[in-house]
Amino acid sequence: MKKLTCIIAFTIIVINQNNAFAQTKSCCAMNATAEFAMLGKDADFQKAHLAPDPINFTPSTGSELTFTTSDGTNGKGYMIKSEVKSKKFLFVIHEWWGLNDHIRKEAEALALAIPEVNVIAIDLYDGKVATNADDAGKFMQEVKQERAVAIINGALQYAGTDAEIQTIGWCFGGAWSLQATILAGKNSKGCVMYYGMPEKDIEKLEKIDSPILGIFASKDGWINHAVVDEFEKQMKSLHKPLAIKWYDADHAFANPSNPSKYDKAAAEDANKLAIAFLLKNF
Repeated sequence: MKKLTCIIAFTIIVINQNNAFAQTKSCCAMNATAEFAMLGKDADFQKAHLAPDPINFTPSTGSELTFTTSDGTNGKGYMIKSEVKSKKFLFVIHEWWGLNDHIRKEAEALALAIPEVNVIAIDLYDGKVATNADDAGKFMQEVKQERAVAIINGALQYAGTDAEIQTIGWCFGGAWSLQATILAGKNSKGCVMYYGMPEKDIEKLEKIDSPILGIFASKDGWINHAVVDEFEKQMKSLHKPLAIKWYDADHAFANPSNPSKYDKAAAEDANKLAIAFLLKNF
């Protein structure tokens, strides 16, 4: 009896130690999107993002969208509906500036390039739009994981249970493009992520059921070869389809509103690659 009591006591101690470790690991581990958001404090990262050039944009095919989010509030977006009834949806996720007219214009261009698809540019900033790097960094850091997930889940619910979902995003939106794909689960058909922070959690990566196209910049001082190589290694170990394309360019090279970093040739090539990928997987 005494021996049994000792065994039980020892078992309880081990379980408590393991639970404490798990709780410590859970509270201290930083998820991919939060890690990327921390770059909002980085002075060099801010300098790499000049204020976006002014744009004279008048909506031609899209309109503002409001939908119910999974936390019971409302989410916002900009939607271009397919000319024919379609269960295909492309989620477009903005850079750290927010859902501005540059993203609305890009969403309309994508809808034109990929016919019979509903395009929704999702607003993860709840209406806030930055015009300078200080505000952009602030808004990016203010995004709560739970709220962003609720917005994406709301967009998924709006699309419907039988929807076919693909995602595309840049920078902050590149990281969330991958997260949206994970959240879409079996409904996901493909993901394009431009120089966004890859997910590192194996349990989350295991949930991916669709091909991923990662577009990265070799001169990127943050989402660099070491970060992407680790992502490739993890995806390969899980037998998940991943294609990586590197460009000899800087972070934000595909953003025409960033005059100092925009690389026209690389951006146009990457855009062709992304559209071909999306067309193939719908």
